[in-house]
Amino acid sequence: MSHEKITEKSKENRMLRPKIGKVTVNISVGKSGEPLEKAMKILEELTRQKPRTRRAKSTVRDFGIRRGEPIATLVTLRKGGAEEFLKRTLQAVENRVPTSSFDQLGNFSFGIKEHIDIPGTKYVPDLGIVGMDITVTMERPGYRVRRRHRAKSKVGFNQVLTAEESMAFIKERFGVEIS
Repeated sequence: MSHEKITEKSKENRMLRPKIGKVTVNISVGKSGEPLEKAMKILEELTRQKPRTRRAKSTVRDFGIRRGEPIATLVTLRKGGAEEFLKRTLQAVENRVPTSSFDQLGNFSFGIKEHIDIPGTKYVPDLGIVGMDITVTMERPGYRVRRRHRAKSKVGFNQVLTAEESMAFIKERFGVEIS
């Protein structure tokens, strides 16, 4: 389906317009203790939300990781905060996202090697520099019926977002170049 048909279809019916469901920011340190605490402080400064820790699923003796040990930190952003953070992080990757970053449902991910690349972020020597993964979950209005607890239902074929529609939305909304 071409870009023109996608935008025409979404202009006719507002329930078919793509939207950002959530933005998930993950920093994996690989160790518990001080490095994880520093990563949590950096993530809290960037997102203005309290980060959660993620625990190791299995023991990896070569890396010194034990099962159940906290090794990563994560924040989930929704609505306005998600869009504002996404604009800043896309500038850090020069507004370019490869086509291979998109899945068949229109979600996409990209990484930032150094958090100081994000505009408005200052280097703090005590905290150091960390990299992060950003995952953007795309959906249409009404997609919640699939996730909700009460009266859960299947989502119709027309309500599922495609990668092409997601790419067109990101190009139009954020001016991102998709290569």
